[in-house]
Amino acid sequence: MPNSQSNQRIAIIGGTGDQGKGLALRWAKAGFDIIVGSRAAERAEDAAKDMKEMLAKAGFPDAAVSGAHNLEAAASSNLVVLTVPFAAQINTLKEIRDKLQPGTVLIDVTVPLEPAVGGKPTRVLGVWAGSAAEQCKEQVPDTVTVVSAFHNVGAEALADLSHEVECDVIVCGDKKDAKESVRPLVAAIPGCRFVDGGLLANSRTVEAMTALLIGINIRYKGHTGIRITGIN
Repeated sequence: MPNSQSNQRIAIIGGTGDQGKGLALRWAKAGFDIIVGSRAAERAEDAAKDMKEMLAKAGFPDAAVSGAHNLEAAASSNLVVLTVPFAAQINTLKEIRDKLQPGTVLIDVTVPLEPAVGGKPTRVLGVWAGSAAEQCKEQVPDTVTVVSAFHNVGAEALADLSHEVECDVIVCGDKKDAKESVRPLVAAIPGCRFVDGGLLANSRTVEAMTALLIGINIRYKGHTGIRITGIN
């Protein structure tokens, strides 16, 4: 049954992709009210239906997952997660920026990987703003606070609801209270641990680690994560 601690709505923009789906499944299982966004409302609704069926089979028939156009999803919550590919990041943000509520915390999961320009997923692109997260901040109103998180949590591991996810989640942002709002989302995923990564600029390092992990996964045919040792 849904967890009583978690009834807040989370809007996942680009939630029909693998990463968005994995996060939606985990958070819906934990009891959050999930709205999956897409550029096409019908696609989002179909994805939400599939997720509800998966969750029902896993023993969570009352999980709350719905689908909507990105614009509707962005306007529906003050906790918004952006899970689109890097190539779509700016256009998506331009589309939804006027729908974001003042006070919204926008969690950017974007990684600037080379496939955005036809390259390899094991390499990152240089971003003029410094990182995808800092680029995100430049595209949204000042009333919206951007944090970055969940870059290094694999989509396949998230989608396998029968197993814990072995990964620390490094959360970067310039406002402590905004970072703390992400803590319950991390705690809702069994096996994950919240790690304060400092300022948003540190996203540059965290994003690049994703490419490293992808390369390790390819070589070892695994689903790797990261662990920070020496902290409680």
